[in-house]
Amino acid sequence: MIHSSPLHDDLGLPVRLPGEVRRVVSLVPSLTESVAATAPGLLAGATDWCSHPAGLDVTRVRGTKNPDVAAIVALGPDLVLANEEENRVVDLDALRAAGVPVWVTVIRTLDDALASLRRMLVTAMGLPEPEWLAAAGRAWAADLTRGDRRAVIPVWRKPWMVVGRDTFTGDLLRRLGVHNIYASHAERYPRIPLPELLAAHPDLVVLPDEPYRFTPDDGPGFFPGVPAALVSGRHLTWYGPSLAEAPRVLAEALASASP
Repeated sequence: MIHSSPLHDDLGLPVRLPGEVRRVVSLVPSLTESVAATAPGLLAGATDWCSHPAGLDVTRVRGTKNPDVAAIVALGPDLVLANEEENRVVDLDALRAAGVPVWVTVIRTLDDALASLRRMLVTAMGLPEPEWLAAAGRAWAADLTRGDRRAVIPVWRKPWMVVGRDTFTGDLLRRLGVHNIYASHAERYPRIPLPELLAAHPDLVVLPDEPYRFTPDDGPGFFPGVPAALVSGRHLTWYGPSLAEAPRVLAEALASASP
């Protein structure tokens, strides 16, 4: 059975789904974890980068930027999950052309994440709202601000790229009392040379372990005298079950920042 009227994803595009979604392929690691934590039996495929939950045993369909479209189609999914930032339009259009329903999420803030995940899981997939999603809402509802520090948030090196305007990562840090120096930049992930980052005189540098894997030996040393917080990229950039513990995990990392 097919729904008589299509639903619309976060882009406003129509998605015609069967009456029951039984097979799902996820092209986004955090969405893979979201489905696995809610209804693991639905997952038929995921990308090579989908690392959570540990031991996930599904067909791998290459990466987020180069998915194997033919392999995905061969899996016969009722729905493919994607994200407008992580996945390429050309790949998603190819899946649609093959008759595969594609649901695209658009997430720029925590509120976006909670609402988008609820629509994806409950409205599109017909699942009960998971407890982890409710727990995430409760965890972030408290006043989490601890001071007000001006920070740079690199996400890549060689070249240096930082978090700019209108990002989920920036919104989470804002709620924790961290002001992104480049929050008003014209670009969402601008390339800023290291001398300019230093000339901005940040109070803090936040160094996640993904997409670039910053470590104690590769990151803080470029910002002498600036307290550095090495944080879990999964808790800072993923929207899914990790959101429930993210305020505590991130707050602890920020509190331990040292020059």
